[in-house]
This record gives sequence, structure tokens and C-alpha cells, in this order.
Amino acid sequence: MGAFELGGNGGTCADKRPNEQLGSWFVRSGWSKGELARQVNRRARQLGAHHISTDTSRVRRWLDGEQPREPIPRILSELFSERFGCVVGIEDLGLRSAHQSPSVSGVDLPWAGPQTVSLISEFSRSDLMLARRGFLGTSLALAAGPALIEPMQRWLVPTPAGGAGEAGSDGGGRRRGGRLSQPELELLESTTMMFRQWDAQCGGGLRRKAVVGQLHEVTDLLQESHPEAVSKRLFKVAAELAELAGWMSYDIGLQPTAQKYFVLALHASKEAGDKPLGSYILSSMSRQMIHLGRPEDALELIHLAQYGSREMATPRTQAMLYAMEARAYAGIGHPSKVKRAVRMAEDTYADVEPGAQLEPDWIRFFSEAELNAENAHSYRDLAYVAGRSPTYASLAHPVMERAVELFGKDQEHQRSYALNLIGMATVHLLQREPEQCADMAQKAIPFAKQVRSERVNTRLRKTVDTAAREFSDVAEVIQLTEELQHHLPETAAEAV
Repeated sequence: MGAFELGGNGGTCADKRPNEQLGSWFVRSGWSKGELARQVNRRARQLGAHHISTDTSRVRRWLDGEQPREPIPRILSELFSERFGCVVGIEDLGLRSAHQSPSVSGVDLPWAGPQTVSLISEFSRSDLMLARRGFLGTSLALAAGPALIEPMQRWLVPTPAGGAGEAGSDGGGRRRGGRLSQPELELLESTTMMFRQWDAQCGGGLRRKAVVGQLHEVTDLLQESHPEAVSKRLFKVAAELAELAGWMSYDIGLQPTAQKYFVLALHASKEAGDKPLGSYILSSMSRQMIHLGRPEDALELIHLAQYGSREMATPRTQAMLYAMEARAYAGIGHPSKVKRAVRMAEDTYADVEPGAQLEPDWIRFFSEAELNAENAHSYRDLAYVAGRSPTYASLAHPVMERAVELFGKDQEHQRSYALNLIGMATVHLLQREPEQCADMAQKAIPFAKQVRSERVNTRLRKTVDTAAREFSDVAEVIQLTEELQHHLPETAAEAV
């Protein structure tokens, strides 16, 4: 009875018509009704919604026009988005979503210090209180296109004088006095650095809630009265923690939650007056849009980041932005612009001073290995967009090989090493080299088991599935498929 109670629309069904939009996506997915029902149930369990029990008859009623109640529309949106590699909104499926307050849904938020503190506090508290993987994400909708880009453009609008200094207001005119010593501030900043190291080594699934908890604590501090310089440093810590919470959420597949944290991080960076940090946050949002099959949105975000920080960003940050620009152009399919952006990334990175201590911690990840990785993925993506072009695959090969070599010597970025082993495997697939593909994917399996990253698991499975479809008679591919099933079964791969 659980599925019936949840699936009803609470009204008459006399005028019910088949849901052609949902039916179209369903047919193209290749899923059976039973398979979709099982996936909905599995995702619901992951979200802590154990009362949901969907079956084939319920899926049939959805296709016939029945409107399911939350969180099923959100679950269906996430499942189809993952299946097709692009944003498939609830409305795209012909479904209705529950109304949410502006503080929980949407990205068009007020650009003001007190509101930013209040929104981060509310969102992080909700995330912590629910204490279930991603359940908060089912109440969110991904923004894309103008609905995302236009609000983010307000990042460039100058902040009125005294913006950060007003953070101590609680909205009712009451301000609490607070004293934060220099050592305490430095401890907050060093803790953020430690969280970032954990993420690089262990993936987003291991310490995400610890980061969210720390972020919530920082918003408590921001509600106290501080000198402007201290408030700005606290906003900077909040921005870095919110970006990291977003990145970890993105890494384990909680896309709407990730986007919300990124947006809040950008607001906090504006209050901190740190445009290079804001450009980095925009690059994270751009990377998410590339992942979701929205390269045009990714390009808009990167151009906004470049414009906003053009006079303040270090060469390392500028090189990272050029590399992400190349990724976006590759997804769109602009070879000449990809090559130009790759060249600009390489030339700008050549200006990076070895061991520069003045650079912020958040950009230190962008090493020579990361530069090669991004540029190789740009050529690889371009090869796919151009119909599996051997020309672009051959350009990707040596650059990806260099990235794998460099990450193999790096003990701090295990997830990046795994992702580039998988990237190298996809390049071998493009070059019709199944044995070499299987070898690279095989090397990635132990790291996929170690890091708590749904992104790594998903990419590895997709690569192996493609190899199995195209080279089902190759012994190395057969063995790889069996080992993946043994070491990384799908039911055990979800990060918590």
C-alpha cells in the first residue's frame, strides 16, 4: 500500500491523460517498467524514504497520467538526468513538483551579507538535521540556462559600502557581541585546508557532513558583531567551506544540493571581497554544468569568472580558467576555440612560480598534472562530439598519458588519479584499443574502492559498459567486466 499512498495525486482522475513527456523519456531510456521501479526504490532507500515501494503497475499509472507525490518527481528527474547526461527537469517529465520557499529552492537570492548568512545557516542546518544522504536534494531543483546565468551575473555588481560589516545583524536589529582571536581565525582557516585535503584523498562521501557542520558553525560566528576585517575573513572561510560542501555533494551525485552550496559560496565570496575565490567557485559550477551536459552554461560561467577576476587572479588561477574554457568549448564542438584555450592555459601556466607561497590553498590543486588532465579531457570530449574523431583522440593520448604519469607520483590526489586512469581508458576506446582500455580501467578499480566518489564509480562503470558492448569477444574486456562486478557491485557503490 506504500506505493499507492505516495503515488496518488490527491484529486480526481476523470480527466487524466497519458503523460507523453514522461513516456518519451522512458522509451528512449531503454528501461523496462520493472527496472525503473527498482531504481526508484533503490534511490528512495538511499534518501531515507523507506516508505516508498514502487512496482510496475505504479510506473504504468505514471505513464498513464497519474501525478506522483514528492519525492518521486525529484527522484525521476535525477534518474533520467543521470541516464542521459543532461538536466531533465521535473517539468520536462510532465510532472508537478511541490512548492518550495525561495530560501530552499532556486538560485536567485539577495546579494546582501545578513541574508547570505541566514540562507547558509538555514540550508546547512536543514542538511544536517535530515541526516540522510541527499534527502534535502529531493526538495531542490537544478537551475540551468538564463535562470542560472542571470542571477550569477549580479556577482559583478559592486557591494554597497559596509556590506560585510553588517553580517552580525540577526534580521531583527539585535546584534551579539563576539570576540574572535587571531589564533582562532587561523585555526578555522587551517581546518578548511585539512577538509580540502581529505576530499582529495578520500572523495566527497567520507567527510561531507563534517564540512557542512563546520560551515554551520561559521555562520553562527558571522551572526556576531566583528570588525570588518574579521567579518571578511569569516565570509572567506564560509565561502570556501560552502564551495567544498558543494564539491563533495557533486562528487557523490547530489547535483541540486551541490548547486545550492555553490551559489551560496559565491554570495559569501562577494561579501568577503575575494573575486579570485569567486572565480574559482564559478569554475566549480562550470564543471558541474559540463558534467550535466550543459556546455553553453559552463562557458557563460567561465567567461563570467574570467571577466570578474581578470586583474587579480594569479597565473595558476588564470590557467585553470582557460583550461575550463577549453572543456566548455569542447562540449559545444568548437575545435579552433578549444585549441586556443588549451594553448592559453599552457602559456599562462608557464608563468606560475614554483613553490609560490602567496597563492591561496584552494588553487594549489591545479598542478602540472591537473593542467594536462583538463587539456586531455578537452581533446577527448572533442573527439566524441566530432563523431569519435581519431584526430582529436590522437591529440588527447599523449596529454592524458602525461597526466596519468604525474598523478601516479602524487599520493594526495587519489581521486584525480583514478579519474585520469579512466580517462586514459576512454581514449584507448576511441582508438579501438580494447586491451589497453581494459588495462587502464583495471588499474582504476582499487582506487575506486578506496575513494568515496560516485563520480569515479559512474565513470568507471560507463567506460566498462561501453567496452563490453563494443568488444564483447575480447578476453581482457570480459575479465574486466567480471572483476568490476565482483569488486564494485552497483548496490554497494553509493557513498553515504
